[in-house]
Amino acid sequence: MTTTVSSASAGHTGSASGASGAVPRLRTRRRGSTPGRPRRSVLLTVLTGLVLLYSLVPLVWLVISATKTQEGLSRSFGLWFDSDFALWDNIAGTFTYDDGVFTRWLLNTMLYVGLGAGGATLLAVLGGYALAKFEFPGRRAVFAVVIGAVAVPGTALAVPTFLMFSNMGLTNTPWAVVIPSLISPFGLYLMWVFASEAVPDELLEAARIDGAGELRTFVLVVLPLLAPGIVTVSLFTMVATWNNYFLPLIMLKDPDWYPLTLGLHSWSAQAETAGGQPVFHLVVTGSLITIVPLIAAFLLLQKYWQSGLAAGSVKE
Repeated sequence: MTTTVSSASAGHTGSASGASGAVPRLRTRRRGSTPGRPRRSVLLTVLTGLVLLYSLVPLVWLVISATKTQEGLSRSFGLWFDSDFALWDNIAGTFTYDDGVFTRWLLNTMLYVGLGAGGATLLAVLGGYALAKFEFPGRRAVFAVVIGAVAVPGTALAVPTFLMFSNMGLTNTPWAVVIPSLISPFGLYLMWVFASEAVPDELLEAARIDGAGELRTFVLVVLPLLAPGIVTVSLFTMVATWNNYFLPLIMLKDPDWYPLTLGLHSWSAQAETAGGQPVFHLVVTGSLITIVPLIAAFLLLQKYWQSGLAAGSVKE
């Protein structure tokens, strides 16, 4: 009897140890990794450094070249300063050369950005919110049209746009640049996606139950929630309009309506004409002045821009 109990006990112990031996062992943490922190990748670090270098070298060259005279651009190394520091003289010369036409080009660019980019942002916000929060017939068709418009390059529409505006008598006027800039398919799509994630349907229903109309709900409830997306779309449309070159090139003939991009190109091209005076130092300085507002806008609105790009990336 004792032997039987002992055998049973031994068998129970053996099965328990076998069961315990079947439990999988926990994986040990890899060397060099910590919880919550990804492992470092040497290849990714090198690639990021190369991209950073590729992005910063032209900017460094532009800043250094803006400090040189016309002769200093040709006699000195591109990524180092010349003996003559002429930045302030170049800035003054840029604004006074050719009867101060650079100031006119700057104001024209601000006009095109204010009306074109501002209007494109407003239309993108209204259209994106409506497509995201309202049900209506043809919604899927509109979505397909927007996606298709994003895929079509702007240069493909340049000639039809020119012919249409020529028949309307709007070429060589500011409207030939402003009106096409009002359409931003990418901005509309971005606001559509952002509004569908950032504006809860329950919040809209609560505002309507409280008696708020659609306009009041949009202004007081929706717009504050869409602020990051609005800033993001504004930055994209502003940069696209500020750097627009091809559309003004085919639409405008009067230099008084040139934007900065087209005006600086005309300064650069005058060295190739008979008897033309090369002013590459003013072209470089004008290019540096041109990018300063864009850099300032990105730095001032960086917080809203980053949050706008990250919206909807995490599902709660």
